Amino acid sequence: MTAIDPATARSLVTAARVGRLATVTEIGTPHVVPCCFAVEGDRLYSAVDGKPKSTTALKRLANIRAQPAASLVVDHYAEDWTELWWVRVDGTATVVESSDERQLALDALADKYEQYRAERPAGPVIRVDIAGVSGWSFSPLPSAGT
Repeated sequence: MTAIDPATARSLVTAARVGRLATVTEIGTPHVVPCCFAVEGDRLYSAVDGKPKSTTALKRLANIRAQPAASLVVDHYAEDWTELWWVRVDGTATVVESSDERQLALDALADKYEQYRAERPAGPVIRVDIAGVSGWSFSPLPSAGT
């Protein structure tokens, strides 16, 4: 069991297709949802997209506006537990409603996901300013530089 070096952790997050975004509710409880995302430098972006939702006033957006602390976890599970790993990105989140930055985020998401190329999300974008990246693996992983 070993910590994942920061460069490898960042590489694993960047390549991951889905993560679990954790925000904090107004009463201090965690709220976790799966999401698509893209990493651009020291920022992580996720968009409110067109998938069916019960409302467009999403809890994660209200949470971020009230308490900007956020984390995103990506992981790999296998029945062979020697292959297990996870990476967590911690940071400060902001809701981006409209701006050049929103377009940059949508471009990054469209580069990563075909679905966003076909239909650009109309909703707000979540930006997480990355403050730290940490991770764990059962067995040593190849470093990002190899």
